[in-house]
Amino acid sequence: MTIEHLIAFNVALFAAIASPGPALLVAIQTTLKSGRVSGIAIGCGLGLMAAAWTMMALLGLEAVFQLVPWAYTMARVVGAVYLLYIAWGMWHGARSKLEPSMKPARHAFRQGILINVTNPKSVLFAAAVLIVIFPAEMTLFENAVVVLNHLVIELLFYTALAIGMSTEAVSRMYLRAKTYIDRVAALVLGALGVRLLLGR
Repeated sequence: MTIEHLIAFNVALFAAIASPGPALLVAIQTTLKSGRVSGIAIGCGLGLMAAAWTMMALLGLEAVFQLVPWAYTMARVVGAVYLLYIAWGMWHGARSKLEPSMKPARHAFRQGILINVTNPKSVLFAAAVLIVIFPAEMTLFENAVVVLNHLVIELLFYTALAIGMSTEAVSRMYLRAKTYIDRVAALVLGALGVRLLLGR
């Protein structure tokens, strides 16, 4: 493994993190409603579980899903139902006045883990990227470097996101368009949930 491999992995990883999806949308919602600390906490949960998926991909979990299809199906259904639950909550509360939810950081952290633990496609994405970018048969130390690198990138991204989204200017913009933003976010999450539920 060389530094070029890590750079290529980080580029692909950043593109995946920044693309609209359940992790990004929930991280933004949590920061705007509960503040910077909770936003960072949910990012820590998201990043920790995403890095864990990469570790499991390196250990061959993708092969387990292929050998035991029902395990992947069960994980996919649970993930889809959870996304639909979150989407319903966003849609239902879209017109409600935004009140600080005071969500404790530990609850936000736990939600971050749940968001990514119920998304089995993360391990398939990680496995595909790892196969394309990294050489076969890496050492245990190299695998550990990849996982630690993934965790650091995730934490840096979500910390920067929480700091940016918690500024007064961004909060005012959100309040003016809250109903529309929440409804669009709910539709996106709902669509992702349905796609995950019906996907193969």
